[in-house]
Amino acid sequence: MLSSYLMVAAILFCIGLYGALVKKNAVIVLLCIELMLNAVNLNLVAFSKYGVGASLTGQMFTLFTIAIAAAEAAVGIAILIALFRARGTVNVDDYDEMRR
Repeated sequence: MLSSYLMVAAILFCIGLYGALVKKNAVIVLLCIELMLNAVNLNLVAFSKYGVGASLTGQMFTLFTIAIAAAEAAVGIAILIALFRARGTVNVDDYDEMRR
């Protein structure tokens, strides 16, 4: 049972990592980072339920991670909106020079 959860989490993490490394749209990159964080949350909950000492520690860490992910998304989108207004694009390759 634990192995199926870990397999799904590994697939989600790999999809998120691929998207974060390959995609050029900054919004897609942020979504892929969120996908990787959700894969980590799935691992935390699975180990909390099926681990050696089943406890609520994994769920508590998951709630903390969800709060951090929400803050990261809010700050990331705010930065992207400011960059889009200044440059007119959300292409990650265009953001290599920040001194314009």
